[in-house]
Amino acid sequence: MYSAHYSRYVLQFKTPGGTSRGVLTEKESWFIHLRHSDFPEKTVIGECGILRGLSADDRTGYEDKLKEVCSRVNEPFEDLYESLREWPSIQFGLEMAFKGLDQEGEYLYYPSEFTAGNYGIPINGLVWMGSKENMLKQIEEKIDLGFSCIKMKIGAIDFEEELACLKFIRSKYTPEEIEIRVDANGAFSTGEALSKLEQLAEFKLHSIEQPIAVNQHQTMADLCKETPLPIALDEELIGIYYPKEKEALLDKINPQYIILKPSFIGGWKGTQEWIDAAEARDIDWWITSALESNIALNAIAQYTATLHPKIPQGLGTGGLFTNNIERPLEIRKGHLWFNL
Repeated sequence: MYSAHYSRYVLQFKTPGGTSRGVLTEKESWFIHLRHSDFPEKTVIGECGILRGLSADDRTGYEDKLKEVCSRVNEPFEDLYESLREWPSIQFGLEMAFKGLDQEGEYLYYPSEFTAGNYGIPINGLVWMGSKENMLKQIEEKIDLGFSCIKMKIGAIDFEEELACLKFIRSKYTPEEIEIRVDANGAFSTGEALSKLEQLAEFKLHSIEQPIAVNQHQTMADLCKETPLPIALDEELIGIYYPKEKEALLDKINPQYIILKPSFIGGWKGTQEWIDAAEARDIDWWITSALESNIALNAIAQYTATLHPKIPQGLGTGGLFTNNIERPLEIRKGHLWFNL
C-alpha cells in the first residue's frame, strides 16, 4: 500500500532574475512525499514545479487537488495520471515520485551513462535581463566558466542596448566559438516582431524563443515562415494537454524548434508526446527546467540524458537559489554532471 502527503517549499533567488514579465525573487514548489508499506524507511519526493502567472495549473484549487491526489495514490497509476491532464505540474510530481520509488539507488530515475558519471549533458548558460553593464558582466562570467552556448533574456530593457550586448559578444567570439540563443518571453508586438528578428539575425544567433505573446497562432505561423532567425515555441505549448491538440498546434504554426519544460507539459510522458509529434514533422527541440529545485532538475536531467541530445539543453538553473535542495549535480565547462 502506498501513502502520500504534500508540502510547500519556497526557493529564494541568490540574485533577482529579470524577465520581460518582471523580476523574480522567489519561486514556489510543492512536494509529494510518497512511500510504500513494504519499504517504510524509503520516502521519495516528487516536485510539482508550479510557476505563478505562467503555469497552466496556476488556478484556484491547486492545493485541494494535491490533497486529493495524495488520497488516491493506490489507484492505477495510468488512470490517476490521465485524470490530471489539466494539472501538468502535479502529473510530473506524481510521475517523479513513483519512478523514484521503483529505483534501488538514491536519487535515481533513469540509470544511464549520465548517472554513472560518464557523460555530461551540454547546457546553455543563462543571462538574466538587467542593465547593459550587468548583462555584459553575466555574459563574460558564463564564457569564463566554459559555456559555449549562451541564452540571453531580452525584451525588457531598451532594444538598442540588447543589440549592443549581442554586438559585444560577436566582436569577441564567432558563431562557431559561442552559440547565442535569445528569449523574448513574448515581449515583441506583432507589428514590430519581423523587423526585430531581422536586426537580431545580423548577429548569427541560433534561435529566438517566443518572440510574440501566445495564442496568436496565425501571426506566429506567418513569422515562422518569414523569419530570418529560427523560432522556438515555449509558452505557446502551455495549456495544450492532449496529443491531438499538440499535433494540431505544430501543424498550424510549424516552428523551427519547440522548448520542453516537463513541469509545464505533464512530465516525462507529456514531454515525450511533444517530441514524438515534433520529430514526425522534422521540428527540433530541447528540454529545459522551469526554475524547479534540484529535485526536479535531477529528474529532468536523467530523462534528458536517455534521449542523447545533440544540442545544449536548458538545465543550468541549479545554482540560482540560496536554499536549494542537495542533489548530486554539478556544472563543469558548460555541461551538467551527475556525481553520486
